[in-house]
Amino acid sequence: MKCIYCSGETRVTDKRESPDGTRRRRECLKCRKRFTTYERAEIGNVMIVKKDGRRERFSKEKLCRGLMKACEKRVVSVEEIEKIVEDIEEKLRRKGKEIKSEMIGKMVMNKLKKLDDIAYIRFASVYRNFRDVKELKKELRGM
Repeated sequence: MKCIYCSGETRVTDKRESPDGTRRRRECLKCRKRFTTYERAEIGNVMIVKKDGRRERFSKEKLCRGLMKACEKRVVSVEEIEKIVEDIEEKLRRKGKEIKSEMIGKMVMNKLKKLDDIAYIRFASVYRNFRDVKELKKELRGM
């Protein structure tokens, strides 16, 4: 691997398993600076089946963007959002090759409901496509 500071060659000085994946401590052979990298398995060919029947590859980035938008201007840290994404990604990895988008939406809403009520309502309003205020009020009463 190349050094993030000078693009020189690096060597691994320490390796251990962590909840975030395989943690490697690296040292540049050229500039002698050290940095840490994490290696983890990526969801390969998991396909998401949309409501209209279309299929698309699972995108961790798309899931993260949706959560960030729901949590915008809320007291929710980036670490909490990343944790939700990691948890959902781990569950999807065990589910199989094709997963319905509704399952992911329900997972996200369950996580957000525990984390922040406003972020939950924001996400639910887009996910459930509320047509009017009556539907929103019904969702609020259900909380």
